[in-house]
Amino acid sequence: MAATTSDAGTRRDFLYVAAGSVGAVGAVAAAWPFIDQMNPSTGALALGSTEIDLTAIQPGQQIVYKWRGQPLFVRRRTPAEIESAKAVDVNSLPDPLARNANLPDTALANDADRATKPEWLIVKGVCTHLGCTPAVSTPQIPEGEYGGWLCHCHGSEYDTSGRIRKGPAPENLAVPPYTFMTDTRVKVG
Repeated sequence: MAATTSDAGTRRDFLYVAAGSVGAVGAVAAAWPFIDQMNPSTGALALGSTEIDLTAIQPGQQIVYKWRGQPLFVRRRTPAEIESAKAVDVNSLPDPLARNANLPDTALANDADRATKPEWLIVKGVCTHLGCTPAVSTPQIPEGEYGGWLCHCHGSEYDTSGRIRKGPAPENLAVPPYTFMTDTRVKVG
């Protein structure tokens, strides 16, 4: 029995669709190694987050960690530093925004929006002017007028909440995304 023209068209359409599908699957299989190589390496993923044990940090002390290739300042603030930071009028600051990755972009730079727990301040240790690393102020070595950090390159001064107070830096020190896993352990990133 001879095939009718409608049966031949249907078989031909099926062969076209089947061949196209096999070709598409082959193209994806050939392209996958090139697409997959664009994913971050395991080393880069490992730098994406870090856990920090806070038990060794004493009140008034700061520890510098490395996170994503940049310094990360973890400071345990004293009650006097916390009160000093809370007393600042946000409207008097050069940058009134919190710059906190844990909050909306419109959050104000009051002390509560800079530090999740008042005792602990966690900020990126990169001056927002030219990317230098500011020096920390301690009672033994005071740096600047505000008790926080001083960038010696161009004189930017930050307070104990990491907010720009004086100098050419346009923004506050950035607060990275972090969560407290316990009272003494924090995960950054």
